[in-house]
Amino acid sequence: MTSISKLIKQFTQQAIELNLISEVDRYYIQNRLLALVKVDELTSESLSDGNLPELLNSLDAIRHYAQTQGLLSTMSHEVEQFEAEIMDLVTPTPSVLNQTFWSLYKENPEQATDYFYQLSQANDYIKTRQIAKNIAFKSPSDYGDLDITINLSKPEKDPKDIALAKSAPASAYPACLLCMQNEGYQGRSNHPARANHRLVRLVLSGENYGMQYSPYVYYNEHSIFLSESHRPMAIDRACFEHLLDVVSVLPHYFAGSNADLPIVGGSILAHDHYQGGAYEFAMDRATVLESFSLASYEAVSIELLKWPMSVLRIRSLNRQNLADLAERIHEIWMIYSDPAVDIHSHTNGERHNTITPIARRRGEHYEMDLVLRNNRTSSEYPEGIFHPHRDVQHIKKENIGLIEVMGLAILPPRLLSELDGIKRYLLNETTLDAVAQPHQTWAQDLRQAHPSFDRHTIDRFIECEVGAKFSRILEDAGVYKQTDTGLTAFKKFINYLIDTTDKERGY
Repeated sequence: MTSISKLIKQFTQQAIELNLISEVDRYYIQNRLLALVKVDELTSESLSDGNLPELLNSLDAIRHYAQTQGLLSTMSHEVEQFEAEIMDLVTPTPSVLNQTFWSLYKENPEQATDYFYQLSQANDYIKTRQIAKNIAFKSPSDYGDLDITINLSKPEKDPKDIALAKSAPASAYPACLLCMQNEGYQGRSNHPARANHRLVRLVLSGENYGMQYSPYVYYNEHSIFLSESHRPMAIDRACFEHLLDVVSVLPHYFAGSNADLPIVGGSILAHDHYQGGAYEFAMDRATVLESFSLASYEAVSIELLKWPMSVLRIRSLNRQNLADLAERIHEIWMIYSDPAVDIHSHTNGERHNTITPIARRRGEHYEMDLVLRNNRTSSEYPEGIFHPHRDVQHIKKENIGLIEVMGLAILPPRLLSELDGIKRYLLNETTLDAVAQPHQTWAQDLRQAHPSFDRHTIDRFIECEVGAKFSRILEDAGVYKQTDTGLTAFKKFINYLIDTTDKERGY
């Protein structure tokens, strides 16, 4: 068994080689690690010339030592805090990190984000080992190849932790998971450890924001831009300006916002934030069905996309004109109704219409996709008229947020074992009773349509069928369907938008 002295030396040396710390930090880091494991001194044994263990493997070994010595329990929140405290030792302070980021930014914005992204992985803030467990594949559809992921990365809560979190006293600090006060926070039983968490500060339209990466990234460089103020999300002119600011500062990133209403919004509506990153989604590659123009906005183009969600893509070299038109489209959509296709902007004084906006750069052009959303419910569709309907909820029943809107499915971990049961049923290795009840009708339909299956091709077959379900899920969430009736109604809205806007501007 490797001694704790050797483990500490290995961890420190690997951190130096990864450029997380400098040689001058060696003794300091070693001594702080000694203090964490209640040891007074290092032995004189030296490291061998062979390859060092991975940094996270050394972290595991130090944690294991602490547990065997009775210094640390196995409760997940205590383990998480202990590991974050160790990784905090080899993470630059916020001031140093920001100085480095903006110094690299002067050379090239991509160098700056590369530095921050790599650091966030190396210091275990981004949970690379858990993320590697995720299942990911592409599935063809009428709208191009969709991205499908089965998210296995978030660890299950131990029942003891759940009980402890339930009995923990309520706390308003930090006010939520996205508040800046999370930076360096130790954590508690009902709040994740954030000792190794860092934020890059930036200013959007004169307001202070922080940039971080998601701990469980769903795509490359999955970033979050959060307001310094704890305030509710809102889709308004400021939102459009903020998104355009992000892609002005980081032209290699997209930036988007979840909608600001329940059912069609994100999971955290209480804190103003956006998401972004360096990834091309299926929606980015969507085919243009028809182009439109406004006499009053000659410098801006409008495109209707072939996409299951209802998207208006606007593009211009002039970001001010783009923001003006985005605001105008939002204003019109907020009060627009078309009962013939079930669209009502308000019922009993409650607003239902909103927008999911996404900004990006294409060369010198600014581009925004404005996805029209409506959160109305009915007796037939109590979860939402424009929400995954019940016949597809066995695959996904949660909100269709920003990431799914763009064509990346984030599916629940239960599907991994459930899909395996369906495969075995289709291969005649088990009976229908062994298939999870929500999937039984689907499994029977698959068998009826395809009487025989090949063990070598069934995995890909199921992937494509899951992709087809996700395509249907997005179609359910689209306010205007990709049908003759739906597209006619969509063009009716666009023409109304053009006519009223040109008329008001004197054209």
